[in-house]
Amino acid sequence: MPATAEAVRAFRERLGLPGLVDVHTHFMPERVLDKVWDYFDAVGPLTGVEWPITYRHEEEQRVALLREFGVRAFTAMLYPHKPAMAAWLNSWAADFAARTPDCLHTATFFPEEGVGDYTRQAVEAGARVFKAHLQVGGYDPNDDRLAPVWGLLAEAGIPVVIHCGSGPVPGKYTGPEPIARLLARHPRLPLIIAHMGMPEYADFLDLADRYAEVRLDTTMAFTDFSEQFSGFPPGDVGRLADLGDRILLGTDFPNIPYPYEHQLEALERLGLGDDWLRAVCHDNGARLFRLD
Repeated sequence: MPATAEAVRAFRERLGLPGLVDVHTHFMPERVLDKVWDYFDAVGPLTGVEWPITYRHEEEQRVALLREFGVRAFTAMLYPHKPAMAAWLNSWAADFAARTPDCLHTATFFPEEGVGDYTRQAVEAGARVFKAHLQVGGYDPNDDRLAPVWGLLAEAGIPVVIHCGSGPVPGKYTGPEPIARLLARHPRLPLIIAHMGMPEYADFLDLADRYAEVRLDTTMAFTDFSEQFSGFPPGDVGRLADLGDRILLGTDFPNIPYPYEHQLEALERLGLGDDWLRAVCHDNGARLFRLD
């Protein structure tokens, strides 16, 4: 059953939150999103778990739903799977952000000729967050062509939400090792590890311990769906409390196989307390993106 605004509102009101900051939501050109949905429709044979899209709606309705849920800031996570695609996606995302003021202007990149130039153009146009998807893109984050990109983003302090864990299906360059090498070269790079690094949770928590600018988003972690095949290790729950100022709410809306509020319920049942929930669901994101 789709989430109700009332359920999400009750969660926010109990915590006294002015809204939610969701750093991992997807908006992209319609024909690209259709291909993403086709992938999830077929993902069952890959993972053994069916993945129905709960919010398979037109763009305008999806934006309206987030607003009904009280999400005061969200993202347009989009990503290329081949060369000569990223600059076009960035152009679309800039237009989407201009007409959707509660969307944080999102951009992306790919290891290719000219990547430094169009990334700088996106930064100068006001991009506030980038998305990198190592599984879909199939590239090494340490590709020499990306060196100027990482240096630019580290210097500008612009976060990159990076899908680098090996879930739901491993890629050639997923896992903690490529990210450890990247951070050794760019220790001030503000990476947000998508999906808490699922399923290599502990390894990515180790990187967050080591690098002060590494954060993690909660996207799909701790939910009943993900616990079926990538359970979070119970012994590491205490580490979530220790890193409470660097964990950010992410949901993967609209590409989730359950109602929106289930992500919030999954965080609440960790038992880490209301202050932790307030920080994760609003305050950390509001501070990172200077919303206040």
